[in-house]
Amino acid sequence: MALMQDLMQDRRVPPPIPNTAGPSGLSSETPVEPRTSTFAPFKITNFRNLWTASQFSNLGSLVQMVGAGWLMTSLSGSSDMVALVQASNTLPIMVFSLFSGALADSFDRRRILLGAQFFMLVVSCALAVCAWAGVLGPWGLLAFTFAIGSGMALYNPSWQASMGDIVDRPNLSAAVSLNSMGFNLMRSVGPAIGGFLVALAGAAAAFAFNAVTYLPNLLALWAWQGPKRDDRLPREALPQALGAGLRYMMMSPHLLRVLARGFVFGLGASSAMALMPLVAKDMLQGTALTYGLLLGFFGLGAIGGVLANGPLRARFENEHIVRGAFIGFAAGLVILAFGTHIAISAIGLLVAGGCWVLALSLFNVSVQMSTPRWVVGRALSFYQTATFGGMALGAWVWGLLAEHQTLSFALVIAAALLMFGALMGRWIRVGEFAAMDLDPLNIFREPELRLDLQPRSGPIVILIDYLIAEEDVDDFLAVINRRRRVRIRDGARNWSLMRDLENTDLWRERFQVATWNDYLRHNARRTKSDREGYEALLALHRGEGRPEVHRWIERQSVPQHEYLTLKPIPHTPH
Repeated sequence: MALMQDLMQDRRVPPPIPNTAGPSGLSSETPVEPRTSTFAPFKITNFRNLWTASQFSNLGSLVQMVGAGWLMTSLSGSSDMVALVQASNTLPIMVFSLFSGALADSFDRRRILLGAQFFMLVVSCALAVCAWAGVLGPWGLLAFTFAIGSGMALYNPSWQASMGDIVDRPNLSAAVSLNSMGFNLMRSVGPAIGGFLVALAGAAAAFAFNAVTYLPNLLALWAWQGPKRDDRLPREALPQALGAGLRYMMMSPHLLRVLARGFVFGLGASSAMALMPLVAKDMLQGTALTYGLLLGFFGLGAIGGVLANGPLRARFENEHIVRGAFIGFAAGLVILAFGTHIAISAIGLLVAGGCWVLALSLFNVSVQMSTPRWVVGRALSFYQTATFGGMALGAWVWGLLAEHQTLSFALVIAAALLMFGALMGRWIRVGEFAAMDLDPLNIFREPELRLDLQPRSGPIVILIDYLIAEEDVDDFLAVINRRRRVRIRDGARNWSLMRDLENTDLWRERFQVATWNDYLRHNARRTKSDREGYEALLALHRGEGRPEVHRWIERQSVPQHEYLTLKPIPHTPH
C-alpha cells in the first residue's frame, strides 16, 4: 500500500528535515539538471570514436531488419508472422536483459560488449549464408532474428551503463540523446539502403551487409580501455546480484513510475514498427523500397525529436513532455491508419518518430541520472525489460488484431492505448531530474574485529542507538523512515525500529545482512546524496558523540564443538 501511494502521488510535502530526497536519490521538489550543449560529448575522444563506430552497426541492424521483414512477407502471407519478426527482435531483450544487467554490473563491460558484438557477427554471417542458399523458412528466419536480438539483449545494458564510464555526469544526458540521434540518423537512411539492397540483390545481401558492419564497432571497442573495476569485495553471485537490483528498483518509486510508463509506451508504439511492412505492401501497394522509405521518414522525425529535446526540457516539465509524446505518437498512428498515399503516411511517421525519441530518451536519462554506478546496469535492464517487453507483446497483439480485423483498426486501437498512457500521468507522474551526487561516499572504515570472523560468516545484526528528545520524535520518525528505505535498498533485511519502555528517549535501529561481506558491501553502496539523511539523524541525536553502533553475529543455536574464537589484538606501545 505504501508503495502504491508513492507511485501515485505527484508531489509529496516532506516533513521539515534537511533531506527531502527519496531512496533513489531523487527529489521531486528540486528539479535541477546539469545542462551542456547537445554536441559537447563529441569533445571526448572515446565517446567520439565509439559513437562513430556504433553508427555502422546501427546501419547494418536497420538494413537487416528491412531484409528480414520483407523476406517474411514472401515466406508467409500471414500478418501475425510478419509482426513476429519485430517481436523476435525485442522479445530476447525482455527475457535476457535482467541477466545482462547483472553481468554489466559484475564483470568488465568492455569484454561483454566485445563478446556480444562477435556473437552477432557470427549469427549474421550464418543468416546470410542460409538466405543465399534458399534454406530459410518462416520459423528459421524467426530463430535467427531471435538470436540476433539475444546478442542485443547482452549488449544493450553494458553499452548504456558504459555512458557513465565514457562521459562525466554533466554530459550524460547529451550523450544519451546523441546515441538516440545516431541510431535515428541511420534509421533515416538505413531502411532506404536496405530496401534498395533487397530489391536489387535479395535479402541475403542485406544480411551480409549487416555482418560486415559489426567490424568497425569491434575495432573501436578493442581500442577503448574502460575504467578499472573495484575488486576489493568479491563479486556477487548472479542470483544475489539480481535480487539486489530488484530490491533497489522496488525501493525507488520514481524508477517504478518510469517502468510503468515505459511499458505502456512500448506496448502502443510498437504497432508502427510491427505493422509497417504491411502498411507499405497492402495499404500503399508498394515494394521493399517503399518500406525502407517509410522507416526513413520515421528516422527523420526521430532526429527532429533529438534536436527539440533540449529546448523542450528547458521549457517544460518532464511529465508534460512525456504526455505530449504519448499524444503525438497516437496522432501519428491515426494518420498512418487512414493514409492512402506515401506523403500522408510520411507526415504521420515524422510525428511518431519525434515522439518516440522524446519519450524513450527521457525515460533512459531519468533512469541513469537517478541510479548509482554499482546498480546502473541492472536498473537499465529493468527499464529495458519493461519497455521492450511492452514492444514484444504489442507486436504480437497488433499483428493478431490486423489479421482478424483490419490494419487500420489495429493502428487506431494502439493510438487509443497511447492516449490512455498520457492520461496515466494524472496518477503516475514522471518526475524531474535532480542534482543528486550518486558517487560513492567512501567514508566507511572497516572496524577491527576481535572475533575470528570469516568474510562469509553471518548473519550479521547491526544495532544503532539514538537518543531523541520527545519534541523531536515526529521529525525523527520521518527521517528514519527514509533511512529505512536506503537500508533496504542497499541490502539490509529484517529492518526494525524499537523504543525503550523505561528510557523513552532511547531508540534502537536494527537490521540484518547475510554475511560480513554483505555488510561491507552495504556500506560501500552508500552515496554522497545519502549523507544528508545521516546528518539529519545526527542533528536530532541528543547523546554525546555519534549514535552508538553494535555489530553482532547471530546464532540460533550453538553446537557443542562450534565456537567463535577471539583473535589476539596486537600490543601497541604507548
